[in-house]
Amino acid sequence: MVFAHDTDMALASAIALVNSAEDPDTLTTIEELDAFFAEYDYTGRHDADDAELAQVRALRPVLRRLLTAERDEAAAQVNAILADARAVPQLVQHAGFDWHIHATTSQTAFAVRVAVETAMAMIDVIRADELSRIFSCADDTCDALVVDLSRNRSKRFCSTTCGNRNAVAAYRARKQSGR
Repeated sequence: MVFAHDTDMALASAIALVNSAEDPDTLTTIEELDAFFAEYDYTGRHDADDAELAQVRALRPVLRRLLTAERDEAAAQVNAILADARAVPQLVQHAGFDWHIHATTSQTAFAVRVAVETAMAMIDVIRADELSRIFSCADDTCDALVVDLSRNRSKRFCSTTCGNRNAVAAYRARKQSGR
């Protein structure tokens, strides 16, 4: 394990949220927002309305900039997000998870909680100098982001689809070259 569970979950959810903006956009309905909320074990306030959907969708480019920033710029962005939200880190237990850090209340708007949890996760990434674990998919036709939390840093693609497409292309290239 590279990071604590809450950091892993916040990074995974941030990557999923950023990648939901890729073609096709997979965050266009309240039902898709509900599924995102449930998949990444969010708790607390969830208005499940058009305003919340718009706020979460608007967060995607902000998180992309944060996740792809160089170390010093990422630190500045983390500080700005935390200051804007007036974040106050505290240890909490809930939903079967042991002690972990939240920096907002459960009644804070969902989009703000996502931004703050991502910023808090990026604190661990920056302090450990592990920004290289967040990168663009190795598929030349894909703009999605990847977070590699594996011990051996072997992840290269954002999805099985991209990995399979590249494996097939490599196989065809080897076969064509006569190997």
